[in-house]
Amino acid sequence: MKLLKSLRAHPIITGVAAIIASVGIFSGVIFAWGPTDRATFTVEKPAPYVTFDSITNNPNYGDERNFSLVKDAASTSPTDWRDTLTVQPGKEYMVRIYVHNNAASNLNLIATNTRASVNLPTTTAKSLQINSFISADNANPQKIWDQVTLTSDQAFNLAYVPGSAKYTNNLYPQGLALGNDLFTSPGALLGYTKLDGKIPGCFQYSGYVTFKVTPQFASTPSFTMSKEVRKHSDTTGGWAKSYAAQPGDTVDYLIQYKNDSQVTMNNVVVKDNLPAGVTYIPGSTVLANGNYPTGKTVSDNIVTANGLNIGTYAPGLTAWVRYSAKVAANDSLTVCGNNSLTNSATVETDYGQKSDTAVVTVAKTCTTPTTPTTPTPPATVTVYPHTGALLDIASVTGAGALGYAAYAYIMSRRG
Repeated sequence: MKLLKSLRAHPIITGVAAIIASVGIFSGVIFAWGPTDRATFTVEKPAPYVTFDSITNNPNYGDERNFSLVKDAASTSPTDWRDTLTVQPGKEYMVRIYVHNNAASNLNLIATNTRASVNLPTTTAKSLQINSFISADNANPQKIWDQVTLTSDQAFNLAYVPGSAKYTNNLYPQGLALGNDLFTSPGALLGYTKLDGKIPGCFQYSGYVTFKVTPQFASTPSFTMSKEVRKHSDTTGGWAKSYAAQPGDTVDYLIQYKNDSQVTMNNVVVKDNLPAGVTYIPGSTVLANGNYPTGKTVSDNIVTANGLNIGTYAPGLTAWVRYSAKVAANDSLTVCGNNSLTNSATVETDYGQKSDTAVVTVAKTCTTPTTPTTPTPPATVTVYPHTGALLDIASVTGAGALGYAAYAYIMSRRG
């Protein structure tokens, strides 16, 4: 049979996976497949009537009751089909429904009004179940079902990939397009030679319904911000994380913001905290954004406790705020030598805040006072009592001219 060759490209569900699929879930939750009490058959003993996906030992598929599986749509491996799969943002996933009329071929029993329908969930959750159904007017049971489960550690919903649904069999290996009625309660008509609802019994007439879905995750709010500084006279560029200034210089600070998420952010606030040694210059704050692409002078609130409200930003929009400040004069700096003046800016949103810093370094020159010189004390003269001798005996501290002068003075006082 031609389809056997095609079936060999698909996995056989055996062991634990097959057991889980057959026993279902406890506590009153719907079974993975059903009805669970329907009669089952084998390849050796096929059904004597029209029934779908009830052979338990299909050599190329396994237990047909587990007729719905899912895989990453980009995967080409035939072993990647699963009952449960963890999904990721930006990917597409293919759901497959195996359709096989189990009636013995020699009975020439044709299923009529054969349809497939899919209940695609519209809720948002961390685990979503896609239920698939196959029905025919003359089948017993008239309707069967199975499911696949998609999970994630984040809440998501599922969207059908338009135009991806098709029915493939031996006559149409490229598939026949199925409309959106696949996702309604009546479902989409299937068939063998055409989509007329008629499918004869036997492997060669079986086929697959396939369609793709993509997970849609709630956007995570996020933004970026940065803080830089430059010399005030640098009117083009020159922005950096630090600037070596001179005492008394004027510097410019720049805060940049970008909404890099898919969530609109309202009431974005920018605050800046200037360190000692740097003084804000009133009237210097400029805001630039989509409304003011070349910049607009705004209030001085950026250096207040409440900050500057720069407005609302849709996804992808940006803004910058620039203002000027004065570095302290040499004598007003607190430390002799190098002073590192770190300035911190903060952007606050309804989804959190982020901060960044820029540094101004400035050297203070300090003069070292001169130590005074101690003066030399004057010479000491000692006068002894007059003895009547021709010469007065005197001890003169000093030598040379200083000693003679002292001697002459003493003698003159003697008369």
